Amino acid sequence: MSLKIAYCIPSLYSVSGMEKTLTIKANYFAEVLNYKIIIILTDGKGREPAFSLSPKIEVINLNLNYDKIWSYPFYIKVFAYALKQILFRRRLTAALKQIKPQITVSMLRRDINFITKIKDGSIKIGEIHFSKSKYRDLDSADEKFSIKGLFAKLWMRQLIVNLKRLQTFVVLSYEDKEKWVELNNVSVIYNPIINIPAVQSDCASKNVIAAGRFVRQKGYDMLLESWAIVASRHPDWTLSIYGSGEKRSFQEIIDRLGIEKTCILYDAVQNLNEKFTESSIFAFSSRYEGFGMVITEAMACGIPPVAFACQCGPRDIITHGKDGFLIEPENTRELAEKICTLIEDDQLRKSMGLKARERAERFTLERVAKEWDALFKDALKHS
Repeated sequence: MSLKIAYCIPSLYSVSGMEKTLTIKANYFAEVLNYKIIIILTDGKGREPAFSLSPKIEVINLNLNYDKIWSYPFYIKVFAYALKQILFRRRLTAALKQIKPQITVSMLRRDINFITKIKDGSIKIGEIHFSKSKYRDLDSADEKFSIKGLFAKLWMRQLIVNLKRLQTFVVLSYEDKEKWVELNNVSVIYNPIINIPAVQSDCASKNVIAAGRFVRQKGYDMLLESWAIVASRHPDWTLSIYGSGEKRSFQEIIDRLGIEKTCILYDAVQNLNEKFTESSIFAFSSRYEGFGMVITEAMACGIPPVAFACQCGPRDIITHGKDGFLIEPENTRELAEKICTLIEDDQLRKSMGLKARERAERFTLERVAKEWDALFKDALKHS
């Protein structure tokens, strides 16, 4: 059965996990499962997608340009945002009625505020690429009587109302599913990796690798503190960090710690798998994640991860002591110790690398796509 599915996402030009994951899935659905895929955007008209899209996929840009309003003064920003939301609902409604998809998938951005109220005949499904506690960074608004805290509680209450109206709400980990206690329509489907690379690391090079944007979330400040400990014991090993964004603050930490000879910051690369196969250990220091797909990508290349067990994702991916190590979140000394354990034990490092590669089979695109296909068809059957 060929399906017609519309996805709603702000843009595709950003080099980030949500855009990458959607592109991977959409390409497979269109090319292999022969779905008719339409991706509806609000921003970035005329900008090239960060990741290559199948020519079989149709892209519709509603040309709302939310990005332009963030430089406005607060009072103008609020008014402009409200107007754009009204315009967004009108344009999205018109687009869906013209497209007539069987299923519309919200990536849980601005459209979640009204998408379940659009009567276009399609089934509404939501998928989230953040953990509940970090969606819109609600943990930073936990002061019980603060204005920010009150707004956060009101916003989450309204979000829950909208999520209950979805036929299915898909999260990325069983750890996160347990947090959505208000809902009974939650399913878990992991983020996919495209394939298991033919070439794998032999875990013989003296290089530890990390990858992700140069932002506070990724915890590179903590990783660098850990690396100072590792480098003092193993000065012949190097740490390579790949990512997009501003590196200056992290380079300053490197200089302060005196580890500039053993730690190098690199720009993001398209051929990250090649960098993984040239390395022997993957270090993951995030403060929080939606899933942590970079862990599965590293494991698929045959290198064992040493990861903070942050919310959410790593606990679903790594079996501690078998195919990697899970570390108490933000425990920089323990992170250093487990990296040293793998550096000092060649046999353990290589055996864990092989088991990591085996574990990565669980996250292959083919397997994940089958789960989505079953979910879509079940949704249609029970609509």
